[in-house]
Amino acid sequence: MSSAADSTRSPSYTVACEDYVHVVEFSPFSSGTPASLLAYGGNQYVVVGTCLFQEEDVEVEGVEFNVLRVFHHEGRVSALAWSPESRLDRTPNIRFCTAAADRRLRLLTSDLQDRHEVKVMEGHTSYINHLVFEPTEGKQIASVSDDHTCRVWDLDGNENTILRLRSPGVSVCWHPEEIYKLMVAEKKGTIRFYDLLTQQAILSLDCGQSPLMSADWCLTNTIKVGAVAGSDWIIWDITRSSYPQEKRPSHRDKARLFKWSRANENLFATTGCPGKISSQLLIHHLGHPQPVMIGSATVGSGLSWHRTLPVCVIGSDRKLCFWMTEM
Repeated sequence: MSSAADSTRSPSYTVACEDYVHVVEFSPFSSGTPASLLAYGGNQYVVVGTCLFQEEDVEVEGVEFNVLRVFHHEGRVSALAWSPESRLDRTPNIRFCTAAADRRLRLLTSDLQDRHEVKVMEGHTSYINHLVFEPTEGKQIASVSDDHTCRVWDLDGNENTILRLRSPGVSVCWHPEEIYKLMVAEKKGTIRFYDLLTQQAILSLDCGQSPLMSADWCLTNTIKVGAVAGSDWIIWDITRSSYPQEKRPSHRDKARLFKWSRANENLFATTGCPGKISSQLLIHHLGHPQPVMIGSATVGSGLSWHRTLPVCVIGSDRKLCFWMTEM
């Protein structure tokens, strides 16, 4: 057996779900309480709950997951993003946006009691791959699609900006402080940074291969950008060069997702394309040639890191799988 097979680790924690999970996202924002907000979705539903881990509270065994609300959702959820306005202290307010196979965005707002609003946003003409809220106030949403556009919407569903891309848009990230800076990754291997005031690209990166499947901006150190293309992971230092600083083969088959940890700027995770049975999760540390952890989930999909802990989550068949990385 290879050392890689020996080091495959079972999830640190699992949470049972009623159905197959297609998408899972920790809120990257504080909930105003010790627990973190987490949403997961699949066919015609989104579950919103809170997560508390034993690393945060000694009274917890493993993970404590509390369902706050189950939202009915037209069709299958293909992407989900949290608003920074979602909080549980004072008057609870939950706000998130989804993308579905019907090419629509849905903005869901709830006080977890009587008020429950769904705003449907139409405009994309093909599959929506990724979306994100403007992180400081949450008054805008950016989405990217196979229709070769990135669109920026206000909360009333108006398209404020349409950026024309040269290939399908696969990932979009907003700068954590500068609300006019947006990063858009395209399938043909280009990542561009746009100034939303002028609607012009101010910088571009080239990964030298395609298809680029997923890219992420390291929000704790915004000079770092990472992506997966083909079976490789790729890292740039945007102050140095538009060409990758580091690039390594990671997954036997194609790689699918790339996400930076929010707890440690040198930690990132990649997933392989779902195989017939299992999907591979690799956790990498910059400066280590080999992955620091290997996991696998039954037909896993989605990938998200906790806001403050080195723990990431993947959706699976009727469960959520969490891996805690030893730092």
